Amino acid sequence: MGSPVAFTCLLVALSTLGGNHSVSAGCSGRCCRGRDLSCLTTGWRMDRTHGTCYCDEGCARTRDCCFDYFTECPAQDCAVSGWSYWSGCAAACQASVRVRVRHVEQRPSNSGEPCPSLEQRSGCMEYRDRGGVRCVLNSGPAFITSMEFGKGRPKHDNYGNPLDPGFCVEFTLETRTPHCTVENRPHTHWMRYIAEGFKVCVACEPPAMHNSGSCQGDGLESEKEALLHWQAVGNHQCSGTWKKIRRTQRCTCPPQHSFVFI
Repeated sequence: MGSPVAFTCLLVALSTLGGNHSVSAGCSGRCCRGRDLSCLTTGWRMDRTHGTCYCDEGCARTRDCCFDYFTECPAQDCAVSGWSYWSGCAAACQASVRVRVRHVEQRPSNSGEPCPSLEQRSGCMEYRDRGGVRCVLNSGPAFITSMEFGKGRPKHDNYGNPLDPGFCVEFTLETRTPHCTVENRPHTHWMRYIAEGFKVCVACEPPAMHNSGSCQGDGLESEKEALLHWQAVGNHQCSGTWKKIRRTQRCTCPPQHSFVFI
């Protein structure tokens, strides 16, 4: 048992802290969601004053929580599942969009972190129609998208054999429409990095690579100073021109200036 002096000091401290008020009042069993003005009690607040205090999710912002809010009502962040597989393209034989989703496994509570986006979209292109026949593509501009898209492409065929890794083409970006920078949908943010005068790298990989060993609009058969056209997949209004610099084995540009042919 502790000394009488220590025990007396403890009683004096509790008496000084509490006065005529009980320190037991708090948030136990009172945690409420949102901002709820009826979710209150009378007790010690976090600012060390005694009076009306709250146990709702808004009290941390308004600074009128009961003293034990964060221990009795711990924050729980939103928890989400992993991403699903990417869907197929919305349309075959033309530039379109693919989607992947995730779902909420735990809703946030007590001022926990809110849920992030549950859907992602990306530009894409399928080279076979719904019957499995390879598409006949007309010559036209180079369709491009973010290098992130290329990471999801298969590296082996159905028999496990490695596919041709392809190549990279470097271009000097000459012009681009204003729509590339004002577009604000999540799957088009990469277009903001398309800036005039910069060197960009564009990968030509299967399945965008034709049997001829080239990609649509890659400019390999064009003169070096020829002005070639490109268009961003996911926003048909983002387009422009570029000039070919050279073909390389792999892309060496910074990530924000690296793209893939679709």
